[in-house]
Amino acid sequence: MRKLFGSVAVAATLALGAQAQEAEPLRVGMSGGYYPFTFVEQDQLQGFEVDVMNAVGERIGRPVEFVTMSFSGLIGALESGRIDTVANQITITPEREAAFLFSQPYVIDGAQVVTQAENTEVNGVEDLRGQSVAVNLGSNFEQLLRELPYASEIDIRTYESNIEQDTALGRVDAFVMDRVSSAVVIRDSGLPLRLAGEPFSEIRNALPFRDDEEGQALRDEVDAALTTLLEDGTLSGISEKWLGLDVTPAAAEAAAPEAAEAQATDTAPAEAAAPAAE
Repeated sequence: MRKLFGSVAVAATLALGAQAQEAEPLRVGMSGGYYPFTFVEQDQLQGFEVDVMNAVGERIGRPVEFVTMSFSGLIGALESGRIDTVANQITITPEREAAFLFSQPYVIDGAQVVTQAENTEVNGVEDLRGQSVAVNLGSNFEQLLRELPYASEIDIRTYESNIEQDTALGRVDAFVMDRVSSAVVIRDSGLPLRLAGEPFSEIRNALPFRDDEEGQALRDEVDAALTTLLEDGTLSGISEKWLGLDVTPAAAEAAAPEAAEAQATDTAPAEAAAPAAE
């Protein structure tokens, strides 16, 4: 009887293994050129997004197949069904929400202006009037700049890549990217760049899926995996590994009460002094 039970257990284990091998791969599109989120080093694709998607694939029991292409082609590849989702710090926007289903955000960040280290004219987004500003083609940062009330006064230039190098060389006056990537590039590249002011817009990054029955089912499956990875600290660990800080929603929520308390403390003396000022 024990022998029979052992045979059944082995058979069940083999069957589960066979099912895992037969599972359809999760096809994930990314540029492979957005350090430190997705990049190639020594012929190996790696980065924050790679680790996140491998963790998601492990949770849902599907192997992950990474498909790299230019950033500007990723959305089209998703629409045509060549990939199942895009992991390249895709920001949720009303226009994208109208076309795709999104997972919950897994990164909270901000849009950041970056200039040459010696540039003293640009110290924030308000100083971009009359300046040439580089953004990645197809990115949300181009849209953010074009929505500014003085957008017509900014020379917005779209790039497939190398916006950091061209800014450092003075070919453009500044570039706009997410704050986390900007800080890591400055830290690790050695380029003479600096963050110009504070982020001027909060951005929430998530995974897009096609808006059909199959896409919704996959979104729900991935979303459940992201919830688990957020709750057990896996995503925070991946963030600390690649970025040196926690940019997950859990960290943003934890910081919110502290920020509110600090703001209340800063404003309290002013409010108390107001009657005397009158």
